[in-house]
Amino acid sequence: MTTISVVIPTRNDAGMLAVCLAALAGQTRPADEIVVVDNASTDNTAEVCAAAGVRRIAADLPGIAASTARGFDEARSELIARLDTDSVPPPDWLERIVAVLEDAGPLSAVSGPGDFYGENRFARWLGTKAYIPGYFWAVGWLLGHPPLFGSNFALRSGVWDRIRDSVHRGVPPVHDDLDISYQIPPEVTVIADPTLRVQVSARPLASWSAVGRRLSMAWTTFRIEFRGENPFRRRRRRQQWARDHAG
Repeated sequence: MTTISVVIPTRNDAGMLAVCLAALAGQTRPADEIVVVDNASTDNTAEVCAAAGVRRIAADLPGIAASTARGFDEARSELIARLDTDSVPPPDWLERIVAVLEDAGPLSAVSGPGDFYGENRFARWLGTKAYIPGYFWAVGWLLGHPPLFGSNFALRSGVWDRIRDSVHRGVPPVHDDLDISYQIPPEVTVIADPTLRVQVSARPLASWSAVGRRLSMAWTTFRIEFRGENPFRRRRRRQQWARDHAG
């Protein structure tokens, strides 16, 4: 049986973490391990992890990119799934991820959208109608393949092996999902599955200032990525690889 790890970066979010871990405990296909990467929490995150019986490790560097990378480094399974602390996956989430990636081949990744809960109606509308569709469309066009959405994605460990030394884990304001998406090489198949959904808190979209912070992080991430490789050259490189391996 293909093994799967779930990585959850967190910081002072014990209440939501408990809900996320409870949802993972109810999966039709249980995780082989759950790795919670604790970025210097001062609440009862440690107690929540102990009660759920999951691995809790400390992040060496601040920021979401460092926490995700540390969790992926520590994961012991063939597949690595990623959730945010406020993600609430449905019972068949892991079962479906395993099925998709087993069918997609040894170098593959999959991501799906989120259904927003909490906060106000505007935040939920913004997330569902603008943020998620806009992210998948705009970033997908730029990359030449679907991007990964941090609250809901998975990849094979072989993909992580190829990019672990190129992700920007030492830069706190980097979006980890966008960074990982940009580093994915042409030979990796990236699947966007609109039916692979999880619930996600609308709190990052609850105000214009919160939206502004996310956009600022996105701009910082793109600026760093573009310095490493021009996006149009990156896109041409992927298209050339696809032509060379067609058929």
